Amino acid sequence: MTKLSLGAYPHMLGFEQLERLLERTAKSGNEGYPPFNIEQTSQRSYRITLAVAGFSENDLSITVEDRQLVIKGRQRDDAADRIFLHRGIAARQFQRSFVLAEGVDVGDAIIKNGLLHVDLIQNLPETVVQTIKIKRG
Repeated sequence: MTKLSLGAYPHMLGFEQLERLLERTAKSGNEGYPPFNIEQTSQRSYRITLAVAGFSENDLSITVEDRQLVIKGRQRDDAADRIFLHRGIAARQFQRSFVLAEGVDVGDAIIKNGLLHVDLIQNLPETVVQTIKIKRG
């Protein structure tokens, strides 16, 4: 099967970055942990909520690089001085990635009641009409 590329269409100029964005999104098929919600909180804002029970703010990191929001969690293992008769609460690390559209910025990150809320704000660019002067050759 031949892979179609946006560059194969002559009327789609400059969309190579969009193609890379789609490939990156397909590759970031995270496993199901931790579960999360994405909600629209207003016309131009969104909230990602992750269930991070047992994680403190020091166990979590949030970074944005090349339009990709990455949330990582790593709990410190303090089990060395504890004796568990049953251990059903996993203390595993995770990484969740979200690809952000152009103009979407990360706002506040709040942890409350075992939920991590990350707010996103969409800044819409102004519509600009540009007239190109034609020169004689």
